[in-house]
Amino acid sequence: MQKFIFDIRSRGFVLAVIGFLIFTALVYSEISVDIEESIIISFQNMAGNSTIDYTFWIFTEIGGIWPILILSFVLFIKRSTRRIGLILVLAILLSTVAAGYFKDYAIERDRPSLEFLGSEFPIDPEADTGTLGGKGSYPSGHSARASVVAFVIGYVISERYPNGWKLLWLFPIVVGISRIYLLQHYPLDVVGGILFGLIIANILSLKLKLPTLSSKSKT
Repeated sequence: MQKFIFDIRSRGFVLAVIGFLIFTALVYSEISVDIEESIIISFQNMAGNSTIDYTFWIFTEIGGIWPILILSFVLFIKRSTRRIGLILVLAILLSTVAAGYFKDYAIERDRPSLEFLGSEFPIDPEADTGTLGGKGSYPSGHSARASVVAFVIGYVISERYPNGWKLLWLFPIVVGISRIYLLQHYPLDVVGGILFGLIIANILSLKLKLPTLSSKSKT
């Protein structure tokens, strides 16, 4: 599974970085504003089905920093998965802090101002505006964290489940859609967030030598 993690000079890694830079340039230049606003207006009009509304609300809450940090700490506590938990928590914190910096100091893009017209939730959708989050819109911290989880856990299980790990990438996709559906982010915020998380998770996994389940079982 050496190809799962890209060398920082590899074509895959370079393409991920270029993709992120292209989306960042599109957002910064505001070229995509009209298209993105029309998309989220369409999502605003879709709201109202309580089952769909609550499903996306649950996914957006799972993508918050605390549920994923709890998963990281659980892995860290267990001796056999301690290195995995350490890499995961570092990637989560770094992606959240770095995304917050981009949001508030580099891109400074406002979040969508549309009102959600669907169900009333027990608590408002997690906006990721805490100390580690950032109040801007690009890139999406939820999407970045979900991408980190899919990348790290996907690699860990990749040898034992050669095809099963692919299903994990549904997680950042659904979390990303939930952020748009709940009018918390624009589409490019989500795409940029997924690429951002992938890049950070890749670098840390490569440098800190992320193990797989098979390799851990041999030690």
